[in-house]
Amino acid sequence: MQRKPLGETPCPIARTAARVADSWSVLILREAFYGVTRFDAFQQNLDIAPNMLTRRLNSLVEEGMLERRQYCDRPPRSEYLLTERGRDFRQVLLAMLAWGNKHLAPEGESVQLADRHTGARVEPVLVDAASGRPVTGPDYHIVPGPAASDGVQRRLGRSAEA
Repeated sequence: MQRKPLGETPCPIARTAARVADSWSVLILREAFYGVTRFDAFQQNLDIAPNMLTRRLNSLVEEGMLERRQYCDRPPRSEYLLTERGRDFRQVLLAMLAWGNKHLAPEGESVQLADRHTGARVEPVLVDAASGRPVTGPDYHIVPGPAASDGVQRRLGRSAEA
């Protein structure tokens, strides 16, 4: 049996993983959030081979996460800017930052999130937009959406009962 490519499944987690779950793509997006826009700066900051960087940048442009804009005609040079879709990925990176600081930084946190105005450290949490309550623990579970297949409805229906 041939598997369906992850990007073609109805699962939003699988679709996201298919588009940005390789480490280079995530790190390129991180650098873009830090303000990096040019090929040479991405290459220098990430210590990535030029051919790999080219492939990943092209992929992120194709996926609509980055936009390529030419800033020089001779030689032709482009910069890479976050699109709205790319900017929306910031929340995912902040969640990864918080999880990594909590579980993978025995030597201490090398990067923290801080309030731009006060400088106070901020601990990102996922909250429900309607209630403002943190989305944690047993108060929340994943349920089938309106476009869920019968299989997803059965699988998630069982997990909701548990």
